[in-house]
Amino acid sequence: MSDDQVELDEQATEAEPVVDETDQTEEEWWQDPSMPWKHKPERSDLVCLAWIGFIGLWGLAMIPLRGWLLGLDPALLTALTGSRFGLAGMGALVKVGQYATWWWPMLAGVLMSIKFDWVYWWAGKLWGRGMIEVWAAQSERAARNYARAERWAIRWGAIGIFIAYVPIPLPIMAVVFVLAGASKMSWKKFMLLDAAATIIWHLAYFGLGYILGEPAAVVLGQYAKISNYVAIGLVVVVIGGFIYQSWQKAQAKVDTSA
Repeated sequence: MSDDQVELDEQATEAEPVVDETDQTEEEWWQDPSMPWKHKPERSDLVCLAWIGFIGLWGLAMIPLRGWLLGLDPALLTALTGSRFGLAGMGALVKVGQYATWWWPMLAGVLMSIKFDWVYWWAGKLWGRGMIEVWAAQSERAARNYARAERWAIRWGAIGIFIAYVPIPLPIMAVVFVLAGASKMSWKKFMLLDAAATIIWHLAYFGLGYILGEPAAVVLGQYAKISNYVAIGLVVVVIGGFIYQSWQKAQAKVDTSA
């Protein structure tokens, strides 16, 4: 082999790109785009995410209970869950003289209504818009709804906490709470505003039931006769929905791997 050929081989070897082994390493689980954070999670991140998961399970478990308690005892429903329907039903029953005291279910209902709101504020403090992005990524419809809710929440600022309880088909409440944390609003200020908003709306629903009076009480009486069947039906719906969602996720994984 000539000296020229040896020199060419050496130059070719030197020109070969160096492969960075770090580029070929797999991403960590916490780098998944479906996670709300942009950094390696610490203990506080994991605890907050666990709380959000617990809230979702709690909400599903409460659906049948709410349907049953509305027929059994609206005051108890209000005290245990802070239900708006329970408040209206309690107001109607107070009007017709079936309840002498209503202040303690009202007070308990306020506390139960805001019991988990601090978690969403905390999520906003930890991850900014991260949790909103996770919710919006569920579907195109969810993306549109969360975008609308976010524009609305940004427009109204802190006042949005009072308007977040308006019963419209948009996820305004969760978005407002997350953005409150993301905007560096203090926990104390957030909880005071949240409690004040809850009290105002609870009084409004109670007042609506009181104004309706006897007609609403009659409807509640008729509903009480079928509330057990409604609760059973809701259990079936909740379990069926959970199984269907699990099947969809499993099917999506199979399609992706294929």
